Amino acid sequence: MKINVKVKPGSRNEQVTRVDDVNLVVSVKEPPVEGKANEALIRVLSEYLNVPKNCIRILRGGKGRNKVIEILKL
Repeated sequence: MKINVKVKPGSRNEQVTRVDDVNLVVSVKEPPVEGKANEALIRVLSEYLNVPKNCIRILRGGKGRNKVIEILKL
């Protein structure tokens, strides 16, 4: 399954907002430095979707705010 995610790094709270079936907005506390925001994104999505972190991959947008994420099925 692929989803589109808009990341908001440096937020006060970590939260996931569902826009529609394939679009999410994810706020993370970590800054966009040295991949910390991407790691936090994977952690937050893992908790939200109740899947292991190793089942979540960033396909596109590794250095931008808009990303395409792939969720692997077990």
